[in-house]
Amino acid sequence: MSKEKTDSAPEPTGLSAHTPMMQQYFALKANHPDTLLFYRMGDFYELFYDDAEKAARLLDITLTRRGQSAGQPVVMAGVPFHSMENYLARLIRHGESVAICEQVGDVATAKGPVERKVVRVVTPGTLTDAELLGDKADAVLLSVHQGPRNRCGLAWLSVTQDDIHLAECASDELEAWLARIAPSELIFSADVTPSFEQSLRQARATAGLPMSMRPEWQFDAALGQRKLLEQLQVASLSTWHAEDLPQAHAAAAALLNYAEHTQGRALPHLRALRVQRSGELIELPVTTRRNLELVKTLRGEDSPTVYSLLDTCMTGMGSRLLKTWLLEPPRDRSIAQARLDAIAVLKGGNGAGPWHALRAQLKGSSDVE
Repeated sequence: MSKEKTDSAPEPTGLSAHTPMMQQYFALKANHPDTLLFYRMGDFYELFYDDAEKAARLLDITLTRRGQSAGQPVVMAGVPFHSMENYLARLIRHGESVAICEQVGDVATAKGPVERKVVRVVTPGTLTDAELLGDKADAVLLSVHQGPRNRCGLAWLSVTQDDIHLAECASDELEAWLARIAPSELIFSADVTPSFEQSLRQARATAGLPMSMRPEWQFDAALGQRKLLEQLQVASLSTWHAEDLPQAHAAAAALLNYAEHTQGRALPHLRALRVQRSGELIELPVTTRRNLELVKTLRGEDSPTVYSLLDTCMTGMGSRLLKTWLLEPPRDRSIAQARLDAIAVLKGGNGAGPWHALRAQLKGSSDVE
């Protein structure tokens, strides 16, 4: 969350003193100050100055100094474009975010540096690449808004799924909600109180959770409600009983803004809304979840856990649904009974023939199929 400072990066003021190439770099970097910038140069993505030093440390790649700009050596580190995904995955595992800057102009006709632009931003909570996520994992982005009277607004989504989730809770319930949602990344407003930020830092330390601070104007309840109506293409949120959730609306405003920013486009597939309310789920305290080893062992490993032993799903979508069922057990017993009834139907009563046939048909299917 904090930005690293070194003596190697010149101030991007007085850009005219820099070479045209570095002027272009600083203009792009200014829009992504807390994000590592992969700047495409031929067959490599180059990083410069502070970004280069951080990447060299995290990726164990060579740090070099080539030429000069504004009278100072240009500090660089690079990765080959054909193996970029491997390096990207390693940075994401370290909790870093990366802006991918491509050459979009015509090299043959360019006068000066070829035109470049950031085409996407990859963050731990907005991953869509199957190579980086794995078939059975899901990246979840969570937005938290500190409201008045000890209330919090929550909004979260996975950019690979079609639904947006909203909830409101008391501030002292936040840790339990974080454990239940298990986000890959959390964003919060720059105007939270010091005590609230400290509680988020503690959660971050416990879960190794990457966090980003966003401008406070993005956490606006009226803006959030408008963005939800536009996103869902409806005139009212009454269908979901979601009208009177101003703190969650504020969180949703920042959530949708950040998701669109990282993907570099609108997200038209997000067409469903789910509202979770305190009391609808069986309460599992953080220590209970940890001791039960539902999805993580006591050592923080992925197996052996309840989830790893039960997960014989043939698709990633099924595996993710199973994990949701484990982490969010409903109090309504009719839901559990309906699931059991569905399994009985699939097994066909007199044998496992239909069950095995369905599993064989599902094997290898992707989410979109």
